[in-house]
Amino acid sequence: MQTFDFQPRTRVIFGDGTFAQLGMLARELEFKRALLVADRGILSCGYVDEATQLLNQAGVTAFRFHDFGENPDTAMVEAGRVVAAEHGVDSIIALGGGSSLDTAKGINFVLTNGGTMRDYWGHDKVSGNPAGNLMLPMIGVPTTAGTGSEAQTYALISDAETHVKMACGDAQAAFKITILDPRLTLTQPTELTATAGYDAIAHAVESFVTLNRNPLSDLFAKEAWRLLATNYERVLVEPQNIEARGAMLLGAHYAGIAIENSMLGATHACANPLTMHYGTAHGIAIAVMLPHVVRWNTGTVGERYAELAQVIGLTFAEQLAERLAQLAHVGGLPSSLTALEIPHADLPTLATAASKQWTGTFNPRTFSAAGAKELYEWAY
Repeated sequence: MQTFDFQPRTRVIFGDGTFAQLGMLARELEFKRALLVADRGILSCGYVDEATQLLNQAGVTAFRFHDFGENPDTAMVEAGRVVAAEHGVDSIIALGGGSSLDTAKGINFVLTNGGTMRDYWGHDKVSGNPAGNLMLPMIGVPTTAGTGSEAQTYALISDAETHVKMACGDAQAAFKITILDPRLTLTQPTELTATAGYDAIAHAVESFVTLNRNPLSDLFAKEAWRLLATNYERVLVEPQNIEARGAMLLGAHYAGIAIENSMLGATHACANPLTMHYGTAHGIAIAVMLPHVVRWNTGTVGERYAELAQVIGLTFAEQLAERLAQLAHVGGLPSSLTALEIPHADLPTLATAASKQWTGTFNPRTFSAAGAKELYEWAY
């Protein structure tokens, strides 16, 4: 029997138009001076101005921070800490994609407990420290259906010097409230809808088979897969379909809960070095690797994959891999490392880097540099 310890830490508010509750919810949490962390892409959509107005109407002063990129790093987090400290904020609101959510968590770590993000690599470096300070309360508002970071206690922050991605987690890094308003995702560019959505699909598939899986992660991963697999193509063909957008957003959130309780596997272990060495967008790297990882793992967890296949009317693990490749094609995503122009001579170096990724330790089939090399060859 697989044991687990599940404690929901985040209040979830879902539905079309729920963003309008932001000010009221901030006031409920007694926010007075909030750091509003939002990526620059969100600025042009008008959501930052709308958030500021909602907060002001509720008596909350918002201080904006936008100086970070798609893959937040330690320098960006430090820049945010400086802004937050200057204004003496008592709370943080993250608005945007996974980069906004992870940056907000990172700022919270170093603002409240000092040091650098390297000090928080791992889990519970704050809550597990008797001398640690309380972290600030946060509200998360995702505007993409992708990372599911709003459901997780981890922030993925790259080391600005080594470019290594560090998973920094703590129970206190959970958002107090998350608002899932599918209307905010209507402005996503098609390419972002495709890459972020495929990343969410990978989260559902990988978290369903990891060594850490348990009955609760199974529950969320399976429902996430159903929602994502049956709505991915719909949001690409009908981008204004609010029901499909809602299903994707909810599916990404469920997958985030599954990750929190199960972790990920070889797909993410192989994808991260591609982003680190070549700047390959995360969702694209995932799309190239996921079908191959499913085939590679099938000898170990074929029955689990078949269970996911049956959710969408298929039967076998191989059919799941084929469907995943089809979904990537529908999203206009590349299917090989050759298409990404990755030099074949670099595969051993990539494999070594992949074997050192934390997520690989949770893959159901033992994952090593040799295994990573085999997967890269399959994907070439």
